[in-house]
Amino acid sequence: IVINEAEEGKGEELRAGKPRDEEEIAEARHSVGREEFRGMNGLEKKYNLVIVGAGLSGAVVAERASKLLGLKSLVIDKRDHIAGNCYDYLDEHGIRTSQYGCHIFHTKHDRVKEYVQQYSEWIPYEHRVIAKARDIDGKTKFVPMPPNQQTVNMLFHENITSKEEMVDWLDKRRPSRETGGEGYRPRNGEEMAISRVGKELFEMLIKPYTKKQWDKYPKELDAEVFTRLPYREDRDDRYFDDPWQNLPKDGYTKMFENMLLKDPKITVRVSTDYFKVVDSLPDHDLLIFTGPIDAYFASKGLPKLEYRSIFWEKEYLEPAAKTFQPAWVVNYPEADVNWTRISEYKHAPNQPAGVKEYPGTVVYREYSTDVGDPYYPVPNKRNKELYLKYQAMAKTEPGVKFVGRLASYKYFNMDQAILNALEFFDTEIETLRWP
Repeated sequence: IVINEAEEGKGEELRAGKPRDEEEIAEARHSVGREEFRGMNGLEKKYNLVIVGAGLSGAVVAERASKLLGLKSLVIDKRDHIAGNCYDYLDEHGIRTSQYGCHIFHTKHDRVKEYVQQYSEWIPYEHRVIAKARDIDGKTKFVPMPPNQQTVNMLFHENITSKEEMVDWLDKRRPSRETGGEGYRPRNGEEMAISRVGKELFEMLIKPYTKKQWDKYPKELDAEVFTRLPYREDRDDRYFDDPWQNLPKDGYTKMFENMLLKDPKITVRVSTDYFKVVDSLPDHDLLIFTGPIDAYFASKGLPKLEYRSIFWEKEYLEPAAKTFQPAWVVNYPEADVNWTRISEYKHAPNQPAGVKEYPGTVVYREYSTDVGDPYYPVPNKRNKELYLKYQAMAKTEPGVKFVGRLASYKYFNMDQAILNALEFFDTEIETLRWP
């Protein structure tokens, strides 16, 4: 990650074919600067809150504490940037890229929509994902995901044109009719997935992708993992069906900068590992921990919770069509390749002017792994029972409150993380007595 170095913006300059003026370079530059890299130096003696993690949960709590209660917060993060997994930046080719994978904002919650609009302009965008799969004749097809009428028609040579026909096609392949109708209760992930999309779509699109994603077959995962497995009974090819789907005009990092770095009551320190500085933290009334709950209680001797991580392989290309693939994200459910999907950010509508015409493009092949930063909690009985033990310890930990995806051992979409943090603030912070 290049921050405030002499060559920053070089990709923009090459893409545009002319030097950028100083004002434009300053605007594009990340606002995290040398102040945020001072570690434990230059801090005040006392803060109301010390917040571990500068992602969505930590940023929302710090922002609300300042705006509504006038509290001072110190926000620390072991990474060398703010914005958590939402962090994006302009790469050396001038393409806005997300360092931790594709992030599409969508919500049905008015409170979340109104909150994020305070800190960014937004561009309407409805995400569409396609999957590269083989039809019943073994021919490669690019089909809509989640599966819809078109997916079935392309893979199985059907001619479904109505919702009624689609439901009938699915019902003939779902187990409920064979096992007693409404009394059927799926016992694991495989049974739940088949109960939703049928045996054929499960075998073709869901089972191999799940194995790559989780390194477990669906039958090894809890049924609840697939309770909301999306599919469409019509021709709707949108990946999400939430009413508000948008991208931040200037990227997610800019939104976080507006939330955190422009507020004098919020101090930020990056490249600062809580576990290495815990004994030198300033005095504070309350610690907010948004990291992995098992890492916080590592000294207690319990086993670790299980997570899946992600590894990205980056490649720069100059295809004749100026893009590599037909969509921003293409899933690869089949087992013949090791990656789960390829993302090509050039398709994003919030790219800087001129990116679409640039001859080059960058693609990211995404691999699921059990080594690296924790991204996805593994939902099975062992981990659920273990988390309850950590949760019990968290409830009695003096002077500390836990919030967020990693602290809750639960996957959140971005809007869910924001709503969770807002509600946490309502019940756990705003109700306290503050000096």
